Amino acid sequence: MSILQSTNKRALRKAITTTLRELSQSDIQSQSQAITEKVLSLPAFQQCKTVSCYLSMPTAEVQTTSLILNILGDLGKALFVPSITSSDGYMDFVRVYTEEDYRSFPSGLWGIPEPTPEWSSKKRQSIFDADCNNLDLILVPGVAFDKSLSRLGHGKGYYDRFITSYSSSTGRSKPLLVALALEQQLLEHGQVPMFDHDWKMDMIITPDKVITAP
Repeated sequence: MSILQSTNKRALRKAITTTLRELSQSDIQSQSQAITEKVLSLPAFQQCKTVSCYLSMPTAEVQTTSLILNILGDLGKALFVPSITSSDGYMDFVRVYTEEDYRSFPSGLWGIPEPTPEWSSKKRQSIFDADCNNLDLILVPGVAFDKSLSRLGHGKGYYDRFITSYSSSTGRSKPLLVALALEQQLLEHGQVPMFDHDWKMDMIITPDKVITAP
């Protein structure tokens, strides 16, 4: 990545984060509810069997508790959530089994719930396990997105590395990448700097629109 691109990403991340921190909790909840309803009505979501959803921070991003509870209440879907347990920069997705399981997660960094290594005395299933079904869809967080489906993350590269690693696994196809964005996170075409290893989204959902590739 060029120094200019890197600088642009940092500046944009800082500016958007400042804006998001000024949003009221009621505004975030209202937008999150509208986004949740849009996700639940998506044919791609309704048809998927194995889905990943991020565990949201208490503020400054789309809240996912309602989505997670809906997925857990659907007997036809298996839910996986991000898990970062090592310092090597790689992220796994692990299975969440029930609402009781989800609500038992301790609060971790930035107030994000963290899945425990085990549930009911058994190691959680990993999306990389040989007996795990292919991941159909990932509900992706981010700091900012633009209308050309570019994503600006928090700068750690977890999602880009995961998607590259998972998609290069033998016999596994790339999941559908569905970004969830508050109104303040969506920018115009080409405003999010991108580099070769950055994955574009397949879809961005805001409170009032669903953006897909032309």
